[in-house]
Amino acid sequence: MASTTLSKKTLTSSITVVISLALVLFMLGLLGLIVVNAKQLSNHIKENIGFQVVLKDTTSQVELSLIKQEISSSAYVKDVEYISKDIAAKKLQQDLGEDFITFLGYNPLLSSLDVKLNSEYANIDSLANFEKQMLQKHFVKEVIYHKDMINQVNSNAKVISMYILIFSGLLLVVAIALINNTIRLSIYSKRFLIRTMYLVGATQGFIRKPFIFKGIRQGLIAGILAGFLLAGFLILSTNYIPDLLQLQDPNMLAILFGCIVLLGILISGLSAALSVSRYLRLKTDDLYI
Repeated sequence: MASTTLSKKTLTSSITVVISLALVLFMLGLLGLIVVNAKQLSNHIKENIGFQVVLKDTTSQVELSLIKQEISSSAYVKDVEYISKDIAAKKLQQDLGEDFITFLGYNPLLSSLDVKLNSEYANIDSLANFEKQMLQKHFVKEVIYHKDMINQVNSNAKVISMYILIFSGLLLVVAIALINNTIRLSIYSKRFLIRTMYLVGATQGFIRKPFIFKGIRQGLIAGILAGFLLAGFLILSTNYIPDLLQLQDPNMLAILFGCIVLLGILISGLSAALSVSRYLRLKTDDLYI
């Protein structure tokens, strides 16, 4: 009867430790999602700023094909779309809500190429170099892009990244402390058993081994559980915010989930080893404190 009661207490203690670890790892995972999505959102904004290469009316079809091919093959260009003057006029008519061509008697707009950049090249220096190259072509009238907006996006992205990095570091320290305390408390009840084994001649490695394996097992289960919680949170979030699904990178999510499980294993195993070592170093009288 006493053995059954002890087994139930041990099982309850193990479940409590796993749940506590899972919740801490879940918090770290949420922060990881914020970091990943913040980076993806920043890239998405940068890639949708773009710019326009306005062409003169005298541009031939051959020249149009050549410049479009040149821009498309560039390493810093993600996408390029040709907007004819007729299409540009239709878009402007929709925005204005009136037919300005009938009023003016002609279409004053010019054909252009809408260019979207890869996020790493969405900066003023890259655009200035590109603008210089484009303006050397006699059939290019001008290159239009929003310098202030690009500078603001890059500046804000750096500031936000710095704050997220600082907060991530602080939360990681807190998470490690919480996991360490949880594991240490779970071993506290076995401190007399640890000391007794040591006094009868068991080596420190022999004593640590089962506790480390148990910590690793608990960390693994907690990490997997935290991964399921994160997946559920992500699915629920995308149901309410459908656009969030476009920002998700399956490879990055897989790496994040793997890191959570690995972190749970490492911290739990190391905390167990340190806790056992602490009780091995204590004097017998100190175990009662």
